[in-house]
Amino acid sequence: MGLERINPVGLSPATGFSHAVTATGRRLVLLAGQTALDGTGGIVGGTLPAQFATALGNLLTALAAAGGGPGDLARVTVYTTDVADYRAHAAELGRIWRRAAGRDYPAMAVIGVVRLWDEQALVELDGIAVLP
Repeated sequence: MGLERINPVGLSPATGFSHAVTATGRRLVLLAGQTALDGTGGIVGGTLPAQFATALGNLLTALAAAGGGPGDLARVTVYTTDVADYRAHAAELGRIWRRAAGRDYPAMAVIGVVRLWDEQALVELDGIAVLP
């Protein structure tokens, strides 16, 4: 199994994402969107970085339950209710990512949305992983 991160010369430098990821493996894991819900079903954290940390932790917990780890993530999509706030906290969000998931980034996209399922949610992450 392997993920190869591809960042071609000539494209803008990939900071906090990879331009492309190829995956070779035997098991595809589709990860549902995760917000900052705690074990009781309530949103925790009043800031985007706090909610991002919890949502990422929830995503990685679901992945671990399927037998995978952060290095198996091929694709992550981030949905946020405030793209400007996301951009303003990009450095902090990068630090949160690196602490939880390491320095290798999957192919990623950030998409602005009007609202998420839980009205208090500021961010949601879903993903695709490939396991050996």
